[in-house]
This record gives sequence, structure tokens and C-alpha cells, in this order.
Amino acid sequence: MRVVLGVAGASGAALALAAARHLRALGVVIDLVVSAAAERTLATECGPEALARLTSLCDRHHDLRNVGASIASGSYPIAGMLVAPCSMRSLAAIALGLDDNLLTRAAGVQLKERRTLVLLTRESPLTLAHLRNMTAVTEMGGIVMPPVPAFYLDPRITDDIVQQIAARAVDLLRLGQTVAETWDGDGVC
Repeated sequence: MRVVLGVAGASGAALALAAARHLRALGVVIDLVVSAAAERTLATECGPEALARLTSLCDRHHDLRNVGASIASGSYPIAGMLVAPCSMRSLAAIALGLDDNLLTRAAGVQLKERRTLVLLTRESPLTLAHLRNMTAVTEMGGIVMPPVPAFYLDPRITDDIVQQIAARAVDLLRLGQTVAETWDGDGVC
């Protein structure tokens, strides 16, 4: 099974690393595409070696400018795509079908092929433009998932929150085994 992991330049770069680890644990083949702004955010939020760590968890790292890469084609077999985190710029480009770089092109391919596309959109507060773009992507079949903590799981440290959000996003790809902690209905997880 193969998944595209896109990383856009929004804050929340740790979500990309956590998602890659969860996907790797499931045995998923990962095609990675990272925006230039995401490279900077990874270094700022996760350290100067973060991109290298992320790349080492993935099977292929595609150049953002290569809109002719395999993941830009609907004929290339992919189970779905996760953009973690997803900037408002990337959301807007996906919502408008701009396909102006490999990340947005690969996302557009998921939508046109009716495959799962999960966007961990990161911004707050939201403008009307953000909300309209989220609506447009949802109407096209994408899943918009702002990385909101599941406080009922009683997270103790930031990494607990990051791991759960990334696991929930991976679960939305419907790859089989559930990764995220689940609510049992009795207040006990």
C-alpha cells in the first residue's frame, strides 16, 4: 500500500514526523513531497535535522517542482494522501485546482481519482476565505481536519497531542488497522 505524505509550510511540523512514523509502523510505502516553507518550518520547530529524519522514514522524496513525478498521475497506484500540516496557501491552491507544484498537483489527483485526501489545516482564527476553501475541498470529497486535540484522552505532554492527531489522520486514510486511541463511551480510553 502506498500513500503520499505532503508537508506544507504551516506550523505543526511535528505532525508530519508523527504521521510518517505511524504510516511506517503500518508497513505503508510513503511518497514524500515537502514545500520550501515546510523545510523552514521543520527546521524551526523540530530542529535542523528534521527534514533528514522525515526523509529517512519515507521511501521516496519528490522534488516540489517536479510536476511530472509519478505521484502527479492518476494512473500511479496510491491509497490516498495526507497533508500534515496543510497551510492555508496549499489549501487555497487545492480548493482552486491550481496544481502549481507537486504537492498541490498530487492532492488534486487524489480528488479527481476519488481517493482519500486528508488535510490537517493549520491556522487560527479562520477567515471567510479559509472557510470557503475548506468547504470547496470538502465538497470535492476531501477531508479537512484541523489538528484539534482530543482533550478527553487526558494528554499529559505536547507529544501525546501530536501523536493522537497524526494517528487520527492516518486512520482517516482507511488503511486497515486503527492507530489512534479510541473513546469507549464510558469515559475510559
